Amino acid sequence: MNRTTKIISINSIGQIPTLKSISEFPRERTLKLVFEESVQNQREIIGQELRNELVGFQVGIHLIEPEINIAKLITDKEIEDNLYFFEQCAKDYRQLGEELIFKLVNKLSIELNKDSPIETFNELKRDKRQTGKVEDWRYFVHGFHCGFENNNTGQVIEVPLVFGLEFGDLDPYFFTRYIKSTPKYNPLPVDIFEDYADGVRINEKMISLGKFERISSNIGNHCGVVVADRQKVEIKSYEELNRLYKEQKKQIEKHKFNFWKFIGLKK
Repeated sequence: MNRTTKIISINSIGQIPTLKSISEFPRERTLKLVFEESVQNQREIIGQELRNELVGFQVGIHLIEPEINIAKLITDKEIEDNLYFFEQCAKDYRQLGEELIFKLVNKLSIELNKDSPIETFNELKRDKRQTGKVEDWRYFVHGFHCGFENNNTGQVIEVPLVFGLEFGDLDPYFFTRYIKSTPKYNPLPVDIFEDYADGVRINEKMISLGKFERISSNIGNHCGVVVADRQKVEIKSYEELNRLYKEQKKQIEKHKFNFWKFIGLKK
């Protein structure tokens, strides 16, 4: 569903809609406040006040144009009414992500670092294997993710690589794009207009309802969100991985020393 926009020209502060009238705006419509020259100098102050007061809304203060754009986000009630739908989407996301990663690993005949998959996939960024195709999917390794897009259906999913063998992290933007691009979910039981902002609200509400939970990653000061009802896997912390790396390095150095010492004795 496409949104329509109501435009209001603001020549004086008194023309700004009340908080009550804005709160009654349906999600299917956005509001654009265009500030005329006489009140343009107050636009940012008013925009910040609206951000503080309008809970559950996205208030965008344009950096160049003299306007404020207001959009109502998905509500708590809409999320609660569809909590089992979002829970199933999260489970499907996790399952598909895992399947695609292992299909790609098998196709490329690479050994997956199960503690830190990003280490394996970083190697692909150094050659022509950063992008390619596996079955009906195009893939692209970037950042902390490996993105996949189905050539036939247009379905998209970004699989996280910094949570060990946990491939179900629900980045707000990536999660809503996955939902909207998955044919079997359409038509959606509830509209998602703002991919990131609505995704944040979905995640936070689902966490409060006990359906999602937070997890730590292999990267310091980074965490994710996953469906709570799942078979849990071990995720080694950054500190733990660093300790294991140092221990392995010591073992390698020790073996090298022993080898050359052995050679010397033979001579």
